[in-house]
This record gives sequence, structure tokens and C-alpha cells, in this order.
Amino acid sequence: MESAALAVVKRSGASEPFSRSKVISGVRKACQGRPVSDDELALLAQKVEEAVRLSGQAEIDAHDVGLAILQPLKELDLVAYLRFASVYRSFESLEDFDAAIEELRAQSAGSDAERSS
Repeated sequence: MESAALAVVKRSGASEPFSRSKVISGVRKACQGRPVSDDELALLAQKVEEAVRLSGQAEIDAHDVGLAILQPLKELDLVAYLRFASVYRSFESLEDFDAAIEELRAQSAGSDAERSS
């Protein structure tokens, strides 16, 4: 079964085919020095492609591709997630990092409480 073509619309307005390898190369920078394998990056790119295809649109904004990367990256490696999010969400201060870390701590505490009940 062949999947329909999926195009990514960049900020410039140019459109190009969705590329798992571009997702991997963008995320690889955030994962530099982290214990993340090439297989894990390939699986992340697959999850991202599946998520953007679920939108049902033939064209998707590059910003939405970035949003689709955040959750699987958070599940893969929290440090890489913070690195990627800091660039993607344009962190400008230590307070931005603090807020993101507090959000992760709150989510972690919530999931720890669910597991212990």
C-alpha cells in the first residue's frame, strides 16, 4: 500500500515533501551526547510522520511538524526534549527553562502517583 504524498510548508511559504531524515537530523542535534540510538531516532521519525498523517491534510505547516516531535522526544529523552523545546519554543530566559522543567516535574509526579495507586 502506497501512502499519499505529504508536503511540509516552510516559513518561507515553500513546500517540500515530508522527510523522516530531516526529522532525524533536527532531533539528532538535540540528542547529541545523550544515550539515544539511531534506531530510536528512526522510530521517533516514524511516530512523527504517523501523527502528521493523522491530520488528514496533504500539506502540513513546518511548525506543526515541530509540535508533533515534542511528545515522542519527551518520552525518549527529557534532556533532548528540553534542548529541542528551547529552540523550537524560543526560550529567551532562565525562567523559560524553569517553567519547562517544572512542567516536566509536575507531569512526572502525576504519573508516579498514578503508578503507586
